Amino acid sequence: MCPAVLSFKINQKPYPRLLNFTTNEYILCLQTGELNEYTERSEMPAEIMCMALGTVPEGEQRSWFLAVGLADNTVRILSLDPNNCLTPCSMQALPSPAESLCLVEMGHTESTTQGGLDDDAPAQRSGNNKGTIYLNIGLSNGVLLRTVLDPVSGDLADTRTRYLGSRPVKLFRIKMQGSEAVLAMSSRTWLSYYHQNRFHLTPLSYETLEYASGFSSEQCSEGIVAISTNTLRILALEKLGAVFNQVAFPLQYTPRTFVIHPDTGRMLIAETDHNAYTEDTKSARKEQMAEEMRSAAGDEERELAREMANAFINEVLPEDVFSSPKAGLGLWASQIRCLDAMHGQTMFSVPLTQNEAIMSMAMLKFSIAADGRYYLAVGIAKDLQLNPRISQGGCIDIYKIDPTCSSLEFMHRTDIDEIPGALCGFQGRLLAGCGRMLRIYDFGKKKMLRKCENKHIPYQIVNIQAMGHRVYVSDVQESVFFIRYRRAENQLIIFADDTHPRWVTATTLLDYDTIAIADKFGNLSIQRLPHSVTDDVDEDPTGTKSLWDRGLLSGASQKSENICSFHVGEIIMSLQKATLIPGGSEALIYATLSGTVGAFVPFTSREDYDFFQHLEMHMRNENPPLCGRDHLSYRSSYYPVKNVLDGDLCEQYLSIEAAKQKSIAGDMFRTPNQICKKLEDIRTRYAF
Repeated sequence: MCPAVLSFKINQKPYPRLLNFTTNEYILCLQTGELNEYTERSEMPAEIMCMALGTVPEGEQRSWFLAVGLADNTVRILSLDPNNCLTPCSMQALPSPAESLCLVEMGHTESTTQGGLDDDAPAQRSGNNKGTIYLNIGLSNGVLLRTVLDPVSGDLADTRTRYLGSRPVKLFRIKMQGSEAVLAMSSRTWLSYYHQNRFHLTPLSYETLEYASGFSSEQCSEGIVAISTNTLRILALEKLGAVFNQVAFPLQYTPRTFVIHPDTGRMLIAETDHNAYTEDTKSARKEQMAEEMRSAAGDEERELAREMANAFINEVLPEDVFSSPKAGLGLWASQIRCLDAMHGQTMFSVPLTQNEAIMSMAMLKFSIAADGRYYLAVGIAKDLQLNPRISQGGCIDIYKIDPTCSSLEFMHRTDIDEIPGALCGFQGRLLAGCGRMLRIYDFGKKKMLRKCENKHIPYQIVNIQAMGHRVYVSDVQESVFFIRYRRAENQLIIFADDTHPRWVTATTLLDYDTIAIADKFGNLSIQRLPHSVTDDVDEDPTGTKSLWDRGLLSGASQKSENICSFHVGEIIMSLQKATLIPGGSEALIYATLSGTVGAFVPFTSREDYDFFQHLEMHMRNENPPLCGRDHLSYRSSYYPVKNVLDGDLCEQYLSIEAAKQKSIAGDMFRTPNQICKKLEDIRTRYAF
């Protein structure tokens, strides 16, 4: 590397020492009017890649340690004590060469918070220094390591690992809320800070940065000055502790469902509002009211009424300020919107006529169509009344999607006698839940062609999932039915169902035999078909076998098993199995009606399960809910909790007092720091 000179504060006198490092050695210098060379030298076994020096603690005269990253994939800690200057203290091997180092002081040891030192660790050098020194190591493979530096011996321990991006990690020390924080830059920028007794590593919602430094002024007391491409930028951070960053794009009506175009990533959103007018109806109503104003005026006031009517028609009142006109019960307004989510730009919108409510939507390719285009199927209810539930039937509209998803071409409309509550693509055809009937439609020239039907769903189909030859149909109050499609006989046959009634609001497939179900009472359950269940049902040409071949509880002859049950406490509206970071583990992500976003994560080892099971048991006893209700009773409000541990309760361990932390850790034969590390690892494994 090229020689470089860095200025830092070691001594209390206003004479800064200078550090000069070359390829394999470094020299300490003191500036006293002239540059004199120190006699202390240290020969390194490999080329020096990066170095870091911590800030001088309050009440101290010098920084006690120097961290050096070498090309042999090691980091070495050297003492800066005048009595044994440049003496090696410890070494840590790395999986790849270090790109940058940063020594920061974060957290508080007196409350034994997350990431702090163990109880048997040596005391700090000064009584005023209550923080823990952390060595942050940015690697060339995009991984960030954070390890604890012992303030007495210089030993490194308790290493945490996190993948940040595809580019080498560069680290910069900044100030945040009066404490030190680390800005880590890879393919995206991350902020590592300590907030509310917990470490956070949060990505910044900003463009890629290259270099940064702390910045302070009268207008921005804790800012960041950074370089992005060829521009200099000054940033200020806000909303510390937030897990997600959200950007809102206003829509005309309430979004009900959406699908994503696989080739362009654009979203096709179904918007529907009850008690609302469409734009055409609003214009017609305005014309009608203006005509009534003209006709109600006398001969003397006719000219004035005409001017008032014209002004009324031309007046534009923004609905986000003055609200929209209320149409009344049983009146619906809907439209289909194409949104570029990256830029928040609406590409086009397709309005529907008055009293047509979009109930479902699906994107699929028809095998009979030779163009290979994606088609959009939209399920619409006509003149729907909610209570009592009455409608004039429904229809299924088919649109052809442009390859760039820049327009929709209307193909045809298929009228049906029930409301299409759910749609799903299935083997090049369309599965439609029309009321309580499950049908398979194929593409036709003038309308959809009905190919197959099953009439044995009890009440109303609200969701359809498909995988292979199996179809998973959710009833509005009778949980999920497992259906096998037999192509040779062209039949949809129910071969298994659930033993409990569930008012389904959302489902998602976990694998071929397992499905996650959320109901309107705030419960989540996971149903799995046992190995003894077979979908190779007997041939039933008449389609009536399922009527007389009744098994347990007057349902299908085979039943699913309840693997997990848990009361979330909020109505889950969406379930999705997803991976939030590259190389991360899959989690079951859910979103609720009140805006909560959470996750269910699987345990990968029996050791983790036993650990969190014992921690949850201790937290129930040591930290009961403020309202006085039993925690186990709450999580079992509708069904007994089964095979699910409450992570929110376990994470409250970080906020309880130190004496309780130590007591719980002693009962689990661990230290508080080990428990805190386990909690952080299980969260960061899934990028939360």
